[in-house]
Amino acid sequence: MSLYNDRRHAGRVLSSALMKYSERSDVVVLALPRGGVPVAYEVAQRLQAPLDVFLVRKLGVPGYEELAMGALASGGHYVLNESVLRTLDIGSEEIARVAAAENRELARRERTYRGTRNPLRLLGKTVILIDDGLATGSTMRVAIEALRRQKPAQIVAAVPVAAPETCAELADEADEMICAATPQPFHAVGLWYEDFDQTTDEVVCELLETARAAPHRTRQTENGAPSLQ
Repeated sequence: MSLYNDRRHAGRVLSSALMKYSERSDVVVLALPRGGVPVAYEVAQRLQAPLDVFLVRKLGVPGYEELAMGALASGGHYVLNESVLRTLDIGSEEIARVAAAENRELARRERTYRGTRNPLRLLGKTVILIDDGLATGSTMRVAIEALRRQKPAQIVAAVPVAAPETCAELADEADEMICAATPQPFHAVGLWYEDFDQTTDEVVCELLETARAAPHRTRQTENGAPSLQ
């Protein structure tokens, strides 16, 4: 049985657990593309906070690209898996070559999603970092570590659904970890969504543009309840 109709429904549910951050000038909402963007869009609208993306790219071992030796994140920050590097005797030249290739792809995606606009300034901010769910939590973990280097005042990691053990583990990484649902058995993120189709670049760009154009605007429905655009 699914918990959410789709990612935007999940974002509306998740926002209820984040209302203490509503209408605060120090709050920034960051989405992990692509699936985290529709979720984060609804949260940002409800909290009346600016929305941006925070990209993470895996650094795959040469010849065994599915095995991660680290990850690269927005702002040029990267995290290395020292145990993998030692075990496979991977040198700095190989790391630099892979990082350069992934940095080009990350930069391409940044341009696609943000255009010529600069990333939001995170120094001293309360950052709410959002994805559509957590299975192993590896992407969220790298994102949190990379964000620390930009010196935000607080990192709040928030997801609509997560494996219980992953939510507990990441509670030690973030300043606050919010998992709206932690079903057991978990199996996979997509099982808890009625519609879990892949989020396209076009949808990401459309939502980011809408958020920038009217980041704090809501409208009233016919019954008077706020409806988030």
